[in-house]
Amino acid sequence: MTTEPLIKPLITPPAVPAPRALLELLKPITWFAPMWAFACGVVSSGAALQERWPLAIAGILLAGPLVCATSQAANDWFDRHVDAINEPDRPIPSGRIPGRWGLYVAIAWTLLSLAVAALLGPFVLGAAVFGLALAWLYSAPPVRLKRDGWWGNAACGLCYEGLPWFTGAAVMGSALPDGRIIGLAALYSLGAHGIMTLNDFKSIEGDRRTGIRSLPVQLGAPRAARLACWVMAVPQAVVVVLLAAWGAPWHAALVAALLAGQGVLMHRFLADPRGRAAWYNGTGTLLSVLGMLTAALALHGGLA
Repeated sequence: MTTEPLIKPLITPPAVPAPRALLELLKPITWFAPMWAFACGVVSSGAALQERWPLAIAGILLAGPLVCATSQAANDWFDRHVDAINEPDRPIPSGRIPGRWGLYVAIAWTLLSLAVAALLGPFVLGAAVFGLALAWLYSAPPVRLKRDGWWGNAACGLCYEGLPWFTGAAVMGSALPDGRIIGLAALYSLGAHGIMTLNDFKSIEGDRRTGIRSLPVQLGAPRAARLACWVMAVPQAVVVVLLAAWGAPWHAALVAALLAGQGVLMHRFLADPRGRAAWYNGTGTLLSVLGMLTAALALHGGLA
């Protein structure tokens, strides 16, 4: 005797992703970089927090769990075919985010990000619109900037470092941030181009098979690794020179020391780019972001 119901339901309830799968789609581990850059922007503004803590906290949430998470959801949706080759266990190719839920989450997070940005002022809203537009252009056809490593990495570097830094400074005042703040944000955005190249080493085979011309695919792993190191190092060297010229020799010396430490780690990375790209991301990149904070503190001190 069967225990199955004699009459089966005519309508199957729609599949809904589990909260854990949604959180994995939004990739909290990637939120650190823009949140840190935003904090550096707040520090570099020189403004006293005091009653502005709510604005600063809202801005940090905007930079990480909202705008950055939006870019991750959009990228995973439009990259689902590549991920099926490179990382089939990700939420979308594995089926843990079923149907078109990945796209719906990306759209919903975009709208939520814009709503929060609008509450933080016109400069913040403008930066958020620009960053979200780049996030969609990076992943979505027909533009799909990520198909070329030169353009795609530039867009990522700007969104991860420069825009959050600018936004953090803008949150603390009603005027356009100081030119020195914008200059440092631009330099660290350029350096982040190299950091983005490091992320491409893990997906060389899938990128090659699906027509994505990342820099490791275009140049080969050894040349791409050397380029990434130069692109990360040169902007930091310029920061050292600028800080010294602006009357902050101790800050300049600390950034120089952090850069020297990166040089030692880069030498080891270059010996095995594909095997040590992730390792360098967890070591050398840490020294770079400490240099970012050092530069921000120099500006916070009120340079002449």
